[in-house]
Amino acid sequence: QVAKDLHDKTVALLWFTMDAEQRTLYNKYRDGYRNKLLSKIDTEGLGKSGMDVLEGLLRLRQICDHPMLVDKREDGVKSSVKIEELIREVKENASNHKVLVFSQFTEMLQLIKHQFEESAITYSYLDGSTSLPNRKKEVEKFQEDESIKVFLISLKAGGVGLNLTVADYVYLVDPWWNPAVEQQAIDRTHRIGQTKSIMAYRMICKDTIEDKILQLQEKKRLLAKELIADDASFVKALSREDVEYLFS
Repeated sequence: QVAKDLHDKTVALLWFTMDAEQRTLYNKYRDGYRNKLLSKIDTEGLGKSGMDVLEGLLRLRQICDHPMLVDKREDGVKSSVKIEELIREVKENASNHKVLVFSQFTEMLQLIKHQFEESAITYSYLDGSTSLPNRKKEVEKFQEDESIKVFLISLKAGGVGLNLTVADYVYLVDPWWNPAVEQQAIDRTHRIGQTKSIMAYRMICKDTIEDKILQLQEKKRLLAKELIADDASFVKALSREDVEYLFS
């Protein structure tokens, strides 16, 4: 049942430009995967290349989040435009708002958590490894403690079963092709008991896999229910030309 008296919910795109180091790493991985994937598709067919395509998409998405998710060398790239801008957004908005931050990658949440601590941003935290008692404690802390401004939540662990109506800002750090999952996350706060309008932001790096997925969705209308069941279904709906486009 939909509550008729719920306030408005707005979903917007936040665009970011990678710095030179992050972009260089992204381009290196993108080109490597493109050459490898197109060669395999040409010799073995798209059907046998699905797992490799998924791996390539995953790695590029992770670099959009933070290069350290794929390159853990001591001298690797340490900066992430998304974390830098997320901190700026929270500092500018959190004075009057409570904020939910969702990521699909637990490791990304850990990196955000570390940067929040360095920036003196207070938070609650929940991922798949959080025990039920601690889950309850983190929710109560966020809902009841005015000094806790942000709730960091893994998409898988927090997409359902949470009622976080004190929040009215939502940031989706790594949007993907499945709008249903994102909607479930946003609706942790857009539910009965909410007294404010909701602002949800999908964080997108320009000229990357994230940007291209949005364009591909528009082009192919990949939002049809039969195409968004899981990652494998998404890849099966791609043509060789789509793969070449995504890794271009």
